[in-house]
Amino acid sequence: MRLSFFIAKRYLISKKSHNLINIISLISVIGLSVGTMALIVVLSVFNGFEDVIKSLYTTFNADLQISAVNGKTIHYNNFPNEEIMSVQGISGISQVVEEDALFKYRDKQHIARIKGVSDNFIELSRIDTMTVNGSFILQEGNSDFAVVGAGIAWYLDIYPQNITNLLSIFVPRRGNASSFNFENAFNNRAVHPTGVFSIQQEFDEKYVFVPLRFARELLEYTDEVTSIEVRYKRGDDDDKIQSRVQSIVGKDYHVKNRFQQNESLFKILRSEKTAIFLILVFILILSSFNMIGSLSILIVEKNKDIGILASMGADLKLIKTIFITEGMLISLIGSVAGLAIGFVILFIQESYGLLQLGGGDGAFVISAYPVSMQFMDFVYVFITVQAIGFFATLYPVVYLTKRIYNK
Repeated sequence: MRLSFFIAKRYLISKKSHNLINIISLISVIGLSVGTMALIVVLSVFNGFEDVIKSLYTTFNADLQISAVNGKTIHYNNFPNEEIMSVQGISGISQVVEEDALFKYRDKQHIARIKGVSDNFIELSRIDTMTVNGSFILQEGNSDFAVVGAGIAWYLDIYPQNITNLLSIFVPRRGNASSFNFENAFNNRAVHPTGVFSIQQEFDEKYVFVPLRFARELLEYTDEVTSIEVRYKRGDDDDKIQSRVQSIVGKDYHVKNRFQQNESLFKILRSEKTAIFLILVFILILSSFNMIGSLSILIVEKNKDIGILASMGADLKLIKTIFITEGMLISLIGSVAGLAIGFVILFIQESYGLLQLGGGDGAFVISAYPVSMQFMDFVYVFITVQAIGFFATLYPVVYLTKRIYNK
């Protein structure tokens, strides 16, 4: 055992001559523990909310979205869909037609967006699990149906159980933009809304799902689609698949992953996490002043010991190392205790959901505060606390030991 560590440990756990030093040292450890615990708990809860948001977007947005660089539509018959399906890691592709439309239900109107999807879309996306009223049925035989977002259903007062009223959909007619006659300027079809879905407010107020054949007929399309959505199998390398698909379709197509489809959202999430981390680090820095005071008093109290060690041949470097080790031991105990307590709190919340959102009355997508513990967060927090402890130790050690040693 190194001499500096042995002496530092003795100073830390042995009874001091002044009880004030014990109290300040204990406060230093408690302050670092609480700060460390708060940091890992807040980061893990933030990770939980981030995962919830990502899961909501995952249900709606595909792993990859392919769209044309020039123009609005893609002729699917000329698209290399079979070659894409042969790429390892892809579970399926679906055709999508999107367009802004005017929706009319009884005496109410609302502007939103239709999303015509191919038959396999529901199976690939599992969006039917987000149905809150009625059933997620888009077609049966020759009959077409619609599933509307909860926001649109609220605006138009739509109830799937009401089979007497149909949802009328109006879209601009192709090649007739100059007409001032409403009947000639718009294509119009009516469809029965069979269900209401709820994912996230942005989607709930914007989208109405219809069958692909219905959307094509309404928009006077043949084989055109506005985008092609690709879904992955679990556990595959996303970047490799995206690169492979991009090489297949070429430069005439955009191939966007989930991050690129919602780039602004994910950038905001990352910025918020960074800001929270920095704020809590600043609080930890403030709490480290207790450690500065504790070490300063300890060094002054041990001035006789420093003199004895110096007379026995100990150089200034050894004296500094003793007290730096003392400060790092305080930091180590505080960080480990804080991480341990934080882990226990997070584990209990993750397992039992004791802390509820909104009293657990079902007003939110989730009932309890979500938690996602990530190993690297624990590593980063530990390193951060140790770095703060080291720099908080340097000033009193370098300044005071030099003055006492040279007396």
